[in-house]
Amino acid sequence: MGKIVFMFPGQGAQYVGMGKDFYDSFACSREIFDQANEVLDIDVKKLCFEENEEIHITEYTQAAMVTASVAILKKLDEMGLKPDLTAGLSLGEYCALVASGVMSFTEAVKVVRQRGILMQDTVPAGEGAMSAVLGMKKEEIEAVLPNIEGIVTIANYNCPGQIVISGEAEAVKLAGEALKEAGAKRVLPLKVSGPFHSPMLKEAGEKLLTVLSEVEVKDPSVPYVSNTTAEIVSEADAVKDLLGKQVYSSVRWEQSIEKMIEDGADTFIEIGPGKTLCGFMRKINRNVKAINVAKVEDLEKVKEILGC
Repeated sequence: MGKIVFMFPGQGAQYVGMGKDFYDSFACSREIFDQANEVLDIDVKKLCFEENEEIHITEYTQAAMVTASVAILKKLDEMGLKPDLTAGLSLGEYCALVASGVMSFTEAVKVVRQRGILMQDTVPAGEGAMSAVLGMKKEEIEAVLPNIEGIVTIANYNCPGQIVISGEAEAVKLAGEALKEAGAKRVLPLKVSGPFHSPMLKEAGEKLLTVLSEVEVKDPSVPYVSNTTAEIVSEADAVKDLLGKQVYSSVRWEQSIEKMIEDGADTFIEIGPGKTLCGFMRKINRNVKAINVAKVEDLEKVKEILGC
């Protein structure tokens, strides 16, 4: 058997009820939710478990997502499943850092609480936008964007045929029109509160470095792959700088997956709400195994991997 990857979804996968069955079923998962409520100024359990609109607002979403994902991670750890590599899509990178022993859960959830506030407040509502571009090669998109007036850049290299662009609202709109003329099958505006992973959030990334300066990071006990570089990180020194840049840089998810497969990974376990990353995996490489663990019943898939 090749290497096992733990991968964690990002913002957008959240839903009311996420993690509740793990909270109800396992003490180790309950402890994570309890810790989040102790160290934050918000009720994460209420956010995750009860009907509300705040769960979709960036300043709340990020802490809720990390808590739900790590609560599931703790159960996998208790079952004896260990990764050889970790990675997370945007926000999910913080869960990867917890899984890799770089950052404690309480430190990570406090950082992402501040990260969410910074990302939401840096650009006034309506000034930025994001769109998903479907059915077009990344090289073709990269050729079109420099010709658009204003700030617009690739935010996410998700998988072949799905790229996300981000930037000034008007520039994103013009880019969408130009990309459709150039052959994109569809360009879908996203319901987001800011131009994430674009240069418009550089100020947020720089402010995040101040938050991170007070956080202890350790050398990874398990190597992780950075969104920003799509390279394996094995030393603590690079972590904070990469996390600051990640806020306003492209998320190189497709390249990150390719890097891990090149390094010998053949089993990818998506830990957290939804199945988004498994969906991307089918378009990146169908020759590797990808499963998701979002519900307690999904643990049966893990038992197969463990051979029990």
